Amino acid sequence: MSAPHPEQPRQPLVLGIESSCDETGVGIVRGTTLLTNTVSSSMDEHVRFGGVIPEIASRAHLDAFVPTLQESLHEAGVTLDDIDAIAVTSGPGLAGALMVGVCAAKALAVATGKPLYAINHLVAHVGVGLLDARTSPDGKHDVGAAAGLGAGKLPENLGALLVSGGHTEILRIRSITDDVELLGSTIDDAAGEAYDKVARILGLGYPGGPAIDKLARQGNPKSIRFPRGLSQPKYMGTAEERGPHRYDWSFSGLKTAVARCVEQFEARGEEVPVADIAAAFQEAVVDVISSKAVLACKENGITDVLLGGGVAANSRLRELTGQRCASAGITLHVPPLDLCTDNGAMVAALGAQLIMAGVGPSGVTFAPDSSMPVTTVSVAAQA
Repeated sequence: MSAPHPEQPRQPLVLGIESSCDETGVGIVRGTTLLTNTVSSSMDEHVRFGGVIPEIASRAHLDAFVPTLQESLHEAGVTLDDIDAIAVTSGPGLAGALMVGVCAAKALAVATGKPLYAINHLVAHVGVGLLDARTSPDGKHDVGAAAGLGAGKLPENLGALLVSGGHTEILRIRSITDDVELLGSTIDDAAGEAYDKVARILGLGYPGGPAIDKLARQGNPKSIRFPRGLSQPKYMGTAEERGPHRYDWSFSGLKTAVARCVEQFEARGEEVPVADIAAAFQEAVVDVISSKAVLACKENGITDVLLGGGVAANSRLRELTGQRCASAGITLHVPPLDLCTDNGAMVAALGAQLIMAGVGPSGVTFAPDSSMPVTTVSVAAQA
């Protein structure tokens, strides 16, 4: 596919499909204009298990895809014939869940003859910041707003902090279509996963993030000092000689510390101060996330950072990250909450960027990759 003329960029109409975890998402964009963002979540089906069950998620995608697609097309006021291209999450994510979305996208591509783009859904979290519309074409639906990154253009020195149930990463984005660098990530549990596990320990149910965030407002975050993983000098090093995990996170030890704390209260026959523990746990998580993210930005010349992922809904994370970014002279951008979590609109947004940059489609011979590295923005077509 040849690159569009720079003075007259094409505004492709792209349908995006997301099925990496427990949300079946279908979104449609025209260039950088968001037309619709339709999501069907299977979260309620996982509540009694205390976490996402891959087989249940996969079956839920099968049930939800066609109705979600139909609703998305209806809300955008377009048909499959109108679509210029299809984009689908190829990874990372749950293997079975990815397979459903990829197979559906391939079927649509073959049936319609539309080009298909297999993309990385972590990079798509950044692409969503380029969207600039608030309502659907008929003016009846609020379908989201931009993150303030600019009308279809990313800042030159951009980073992304992605915090979710499966990922906690800090990225440097030189080009959203072909140059994404991983600066740091979690070496074990993701932040959202730690929230779910601690919520289970505290008897708060699933999902743990909203429950802990709400309860933490009633507790004292200074009542207990929980560990901040990988923050010791041997891991951090210095600005000149950076340690092996200077920008990385670890939440497994924090989860264990919470479990031991609860056990100690119970062993003494004392009432467990659930609100205080929730507040102290949350403070430990957001403290180390925000401090390391800001450090990575300062030391790598990043002046703008986008906060994405499901945990971006956490009030304390948004508050503390905003404060520390402001103090460091870094501009923080946060998309609307419905665009922070996994959704089809972000997939379509990145697909549109690839088309406008002249990147060719992936074809239909690719396979989903559950451990797809963030440096792989899209899958190239096989010869």
